[in-house]
Amino acid sequence: MTRTTLDLTGLKCPLPALKTRKALKPLQPGDQLEVHCTDPLSVIDIPNLIRETGDQVEITERNDTRIVFLIEKANGSIKTVNGASHS
Repeated sequence: MTRTTLDLTGLKCPLPALKTRKALKPLQPGDQLEVHCTDPLSVIDIPNLIRETGDQVEITERNDTRIVFLIEKANGSIKTVNGASHS
């Protein structure tokens, strides 16, 4: 299990969610991604993304200056519909 930190401070919607999705792809089940954001919309966007991917997420820090998410890669991959990956 590895933990990777992704610094997305200063980026605005939709970039934090898009960059988080990209960073999750190469991770193995059990790996963790720690995501640092400053965009207030990320508290909506990133959990919605994780609902799509089937991974686990928790907010480990939230204050006036930043939000830190800890995402754990699950056993599955991004859901597919009719064999097409939605990524």
